[in-house]
Amino acid sequence: MAAEMALSHRAPREVLSEAELEEVAQRKPPTKLSLRRYLHKTRCSGSAAKSLLFRFLPFLRWLPRYPIKDWLLGDIVSGFSVGIMHLPQGLAYALLAGLPPVTGLYSSFYPVFLYFFFGTSRHNSVGPFAVISVMIGSLTESLLPSEKFLESVNGSNATVNEELRDASRVELVATITVLTGVFQVALGLLQFGFVVTYLSDPLVRGYTTASSVHVLVSQLKNVFGVSQSEQSGPLSLFLTIIDLCKKLPDTNVGTLVTAIIAIVAILIVKELNHKFAAKLPMPIPIELITIIVSTGISYGVNLNDKFGISVVGNIPSGLKPPVAPNISYFGQVVGNAFAIAVVGYAICISLGKIFALKHGYKVDSNQELIALGLSNFLGGFFQCFAISCSMSRSLVQESTGGNSQVAGVISSLVILVTILKIGELFRDLPKAILAAIIIANLKGMFKQFSDLCTLWKSNRVDLLVWIVTFVATLLLNLDIGLAASVAFGLLTVIFRTQLPHYSILGRISDTDVYRDVAEYEMAQEVPGVKIFRSSSTIYFANVELYAEALKKKSGINVDRLIEKKKKALKKLQKQQKKLEKEKAKREKAKRKKNTEDGPGVSVIELSAGDSSAPSEPTLHSLGLPQPSFHTVILDFSPVSFVDTVSIKILKNIFRDFHEIEVDVFIASCPVSVLAQLERGNFFSSAITKHSFFPSVHDAVVHISRERRQASVDRSTRM
Repeated sequence: MAAEMALSHRAPREVLSEAELEEVAQRKPPTKLSLRRYLHKTRCSGSAAKSLLFRFLPFLRWLPRYPIKDWLLGDIVSGFSVGIMHLPQGLAYALLAGLPPVTGLYSSFYPVFLYFFFGTSRHNSVGPFAVISVMIGSLTESLLPSEKFLESVNGSNATVNEELRDASRVELVATITVLTGVFQVALGLLQFGFVVTYLSDPLVRGYTTASSVHVLVSQLKNVFGVSQSEQSGPLSLFLTIIDLCKKLPDTNVGTLVTAIIAIVAILIVKELNHKFAAKLPMPIPIELITIIVSTGISYGVNLNDKFGISVVGNIPSGLKPPVAPNISYFGQVVGNAFAIAVVGYAICISLGKIFALKHGYKVDSNQELIALGLSNFLGGFFQCFAISCSMSRSLVQESTGGNSQVAGVISSLVILVTILKIGELFRDLPKAILAAIIIANLKGMFKQFSDLCTLWKSNRVDLLVWIVTFVATLLLNLDIGLAASVAFGLLTVIFRTQLPHYSILGRISDTDVYRDVAEYEMAQEVPGVKIFRSSSTIYFANVELYAEALKKKSGINVDRLIEKKKKALKKLQKQQKKLEKEKAKREKAKRKKNTEDGPGVSVIELSAGDSSAPSEPTLHSLGLPQPSFHTVILDFSPVSFVDTVSIKILKNIFRDFHEIEVDVFIASCPVSVLAQLERGNFFSSAITKHSFFPSVHDAVVHISRERRQASVDRSTRM
């Protein structure tokens, strides 16, 4: 009684059920959007058109307010620095995609220039990216392998017609790029920027780490100077490694030495750039220096003829006219194009949000999707391959003073000059140097292996997602591996909702706070009340588990008790029928005796039970054990939605506990869930909104008052 008085005393306001609260607060009826209102809302006006134009062309908003004095010099330095990085990376990533080097330069020019008009990130450096390039490379090698372009020379030796192969691959990749852009623009216009949320950070990092292994293995042939047959499909990575091991005796020593020297030099200078970043006005462009020096040495010494070191070959100067994609490829590459679209956007938006948070501006996720899509879509007509954002270039753009998308325009102009005038000078550049640049740039991705230790300490489920993604991508290749990883990531969410934490709550003394009694020593159960909470929402996949956990946590076998009650009631009904038959026999015998004695005065016996209906049998009257509690409160604060199955099971919970004389209340139910219960015909004469309360404490106080009032009424009757 003292505990009940304390609960009542601590209630700072009147306790209201949801039914009473709706009357007091005057809950509004749900609004229905009519066609007229929708058309009025979406009607065209000058301000709406202007807002739409500024949204799809963000540069119109920020460029007129561009602070020339404060930002221009930094953007020029930054753009030049990033442009210097674009040159070697563009050539290298074209090689990674299985394309002529010049396509890497095109991909470093057109999309970068277009992003200036449509992008919202001020620090993202878009352009060729290793992961996207290797995804494209695996596709070109599977659909257009070199074996398809073998031609016999003098009727004996068969050689690959590289010119025809490269032209066919460029056509294929341009089609993939256009289709990738279509997917990205469509998703952006449909406001589907959230699709990237299905790629969790552990999934993306595990995928990019596995992709970096694919990149490394794909470049080993250029490091060792051997020719390999192209593999595709599941286990292609391991088949490539086995084939490489068989051909190690044919290693070109000159190519291997060249690659090792370049890798070591690039890694050392990059480390120095990082160590002395504060003192250097701009990072040492070691990649550019490497390709210039190596091209000069290759040309002067004639490495190709004397040592058999493979070189890039002819790089045509000038820009190509636009060419329409070959739509006959669409059916073959549609799945891969969607995967490239999602992965490219995921990397781009994650980098964009990091820089936006650091520098205090916002990145529009849907507009970024459109910007990336238009850059790919239009770039595909000019022989570009799909692009994304590079972490290394973006960090350089930020650290060298880049403040806006103007830096991207400057870097694209650097590439334009290279395409028009300088590109053809790199025809003697050894392919081993490009392979070295690619491998050296994988260092940052391989550092992601440290995630394993971090995730082991913080979240084992995320660790499992990382490992499964990594292994699936290695085994199943990049496209199937991504699909399997996303499916597994979604399964972990489903499993976590199916296996939530169930708890019985108790009240922290002298507060209106309720916590798990198993975790808090000061949390004490309210006498006669079981407060049950699940850490997850309830829906068709876990609602039966929810009901089972509730019955288990209550400490009594509800189903068994209901079964015993039914048997006891059947037994009671049989006894009543037997008594009625015996009574009928006695009355019949009595009437017969009265008839034999002759006419006389008949006596009518009246019993108290005949004047009123028999009372409902209780567990106590049936001789069954009674629960140690009289009320169950379901804490619905974690519940975000319900479906038809969960509504049905909730009704069963109310029914079952009512059978064993236990009242059920629901507390902290969100209004949206309440509306779903209304639409699902949950409420009836047996279950009303008077069983719902805004908080657990309100429900406890209400129960306490009801029990106290019932106790007073019983004592008054006595």
